[in-house]
Amino acid sequence: MIVFAILFFSWFWSMGIGLQKFIPHNLKMKVQQFKVSFLISFAYSILFLASFAKDHFFSDGIWVKDFEKFQPFFIPLHLFSMCCIIYCMYFIAKTIKTVELDKEVSFSDFSNEFFLLLFYFVGIWYIQPKINQFLKEKTLKNQLAK
Repeated sequence: MIVFAILFFSWFWSMGIGLQKFIPHNLKMKVQQFKVSFLISFAYSILFLASFAKDHFFSDGIWVKDFEKFQPFFIPLHLFSMCCIIYCMYFIAKTIKTVELDKEVSFSDFSNEFFLLLFYFVGIWYIQPKINQFLKEKTLKNQLAK
């Protein structure tokens, strides 16, 4: 699960940050807010998975007692992490559509991408080929412009 989480978050990072160089200079996106949300959700996910593994696979009784002390904090942290990951999906969907259209976009413009990211197990098959296609076009256009 930890390997899957790292791959999943790497894909999100590459879309959210990697596509920023293709956004027109007159459009500014809140990259810093994305980075903070990303790091919070990534750190929480890895810590949660690690604590789950330690609690269920390497339990010697001591960890379970320590874990119970922190249980009241897990629900708010989990909800906050969920909000952060949803914001990341929002930001990535907006970035994809902004790069694709080369203009400021509203939620109605990128709602399809947002829901494809939300249901990533299906959406990856639509989003990644789309990104590959317009990155190829943008790279070709940049090479021809030089």
